[in-house]
Amino acid sequence: METLTLVGVLAGSLGLTALARRYNLSAPLLIVVVALGIALIPGVPRIELEPELILTVVLPPLLYSTSLESSLTHFRASLRPIVSLGVLLVALTAVVVAFVVHLLLPDLPWASALVLGAVVSPPDAVTAVAIGRKLGLPRGIMTVLTGESLVNDAAALTLYKVALAAVAGTAGSIGHGFAVFVVATVLGIAVGLVAGFVVVFIRGRLDDPLLESAFGIIVPFAAYVTAEHLHPFGSEFSGSGVLAVVTAGLYLGHRALNASPATRMQDRSVWASIDVLLEALVFALMGLQLPFVLDGAQHAARDNGTLALVALVVLAVTMLVRIPAVFLSSYLPRTLRLFGRAREGTSWRALAVVSWTGMRGVVTLAAAAGVPTGTPGREEIQLFAFTVAVGTVLIQGLTLPPLIRLLKVQDPDEAARDEAEELAAREVAQKAAHQRLREITKERLSTLDMPEEKVTRLRQRLERLVDTRYRFAKAAITMSGEERSASPQAQFAKARKELLLTQRAALIEENRAGRLDDAVLNKVLRELDLEELSVSNSLTNRMS
Repeated sequence: METLTLVGVLAGSLGLTALARRYNLSAPLLIVVVALGIALIPGVPRIELEPELILTVVLPPLLYSTSLESSLTHFRASLRPIVSLGVLLVALTAVVVAFVVHLLLPDLPWASALVLGAVVSPPDAVTAVAIGRKLGLPRGIMTVLTGESLVNDAAALTLYKVALAAVAGTAGSIGHGFAVFVVATVLGIAVGLVAGFVVVFIRGRLDDPLLESAFGIIVPFAAYVTAEHLHPFGSEFSGSGVLAVVTAGLYLGHRALNASPATRMQDRSVWASIDVLLEALVFALMGLQLPFVLDGAQHAARDNGTLALVALVVLAVTMLVRIPAVFLSSYLPRTLRLFGRAREGTSWRALAVVSWTGMRGVVTLAAAAGVPTGTPGREEIQLFAFTVAVGTVLIQGLTLPPLIRLLKVQDPDEAARDEAEELAAREVAQKAAHQRLREITKERLSTLDMPEEKVTRLRQRLERLVDTRYRFAKAAITMSGEERSASPQAQFAKARKELLLTQRAALIEENRAGRLDDAVLNKVLRELDLEELSVSNSLTNRMS
């Protein structure tokens, strides 16, 4: 892919994203449609999707960013549906699609049909999550969709490797394939945890938000490449790079509470920008693959009408197999009392929405493009994969918003519960701050050489957290360095920072005790981070 062409694709896709946001449209849908139209224009440079670029450069940061923002508590609470959809449904979809394709095209080897099944099995939840956030889906549904997107790529790519080995004649028994999956899972999680520990250790000693954020950018790439290149039991056994990235992201996101406010704020901005850039790029690349797929279909040793019909059948099977599977994965364990005590059931409306969020993405196209030359049915696999990826994005992406509105799955009480939790948490933090304020008043302010009424005034200003930046700046101009550090204004700023730290500690304790949801905690912490940065900057300016 030429550099100038890639820059043009990036610029164009970002422009379409801006347009979509301006007019409240779905950016992925708009980008895919425009890219499909551009791909059909004669003379337009062709941009072939490079699997290695997608799997090692684009996929890791997208997964890592999603993992950082995910709640480990919510992830653990929804582990059963996440595993059901992200692992079991992926395997089921692959087998069902392979069976149908082998039935319709008997001369296509079963191993090649299984490769196709693995290619089209993992949904990409980027579009679904974006739509869900905009329309206010309940947090439980969002957790399941996000969690599924974090693990299904690992399951699908591992199955993809096993299927390719079967095509090449190097695959063993079913037990061998299961061993490959277990090794990939264990090694991937282990590499992710090690990467997380190392990053936390190094960041704790840097004390430089800029370096900490820059260091964090290399984490997803390092975790992915390390896991994929570990072969402890032979070349066919390796770790899952996807699971390594997800594990590292979940761990570091959970430990972000211990990072400095400046680091947290900077990380949010950096990864939000990276997300917008990469998501725009991948949907543009999806649409631009149309010419290559059409060329491959023309070279396939089959009638084009037959190929088109089978492609549509594969698209329909891929979408429809998810619907009963989602309902069964919820109702069957509840009916049979599996997994311990009976669980609170998910409404059929919520399950209907989840069952229709099976849009495929660029991972499907990257895996299809990576099928080795000479593989029986390679052209058919790429055509069917493209049909499924683009078809699900357009069909389900366009119909999901009306479905959510029709079924009214929004939880009107969730906002009220969040507000109640937030109010209770703020009261706890306020009490902790007042207690610490009394200690500060007794320990420090009362020892300053100033009238009692001035001490009282300073205490009141601390309680109200009034903005005093102008007074601080004015004092800094007229005082020496020693005078600044010993001034009442500096003491005020230091005490104010201590109060913020006390409030943060109280909020985190409420969260660990299970009385404050992660999403509400993050909302309040963002406010405290902004305020603490303001105080820290004013202190730095006065000390310099």
